[in-house]
Amino acid sequence: MSTLSEMPVSADAPVIKPWFVYLVRAANGSLYCGISDDPVRRFATHQSGKGARFFLSSPAVALVYTEACRDKSEALRQERLIKKLKKSAKECLVASAPRIPL
Repeated sequence: MSTLSEMPVSADAPVIKPWFVYLVRAANGSLYCGISDDPVRRFATHQSGKGARFFLSSPAVALVYTEACRDKSEALRQERLIKKLKKSAKECLVASAPRIPL
């Protein structure tokens, strides 16, 4: 039996890019949940005032949580679950996350 690292990879095999669910803290303390294949770039978009109307009233100040997902559909499912959480539970996610270097 061969391991995954020993298996040949076809040059035309699709590259699976991970997706992420993320939380961004706004200046007023609220948390915004979204998905992206590049959460750092998406955060920069939010900081520039584009990408979500959510940040029109209170600017994005910090990317406080990211979670890698297998694919976009898993990221969407995880986003839906996180959005259903109470703010206190979202704050627990943020507190348990390693610091994100920007």
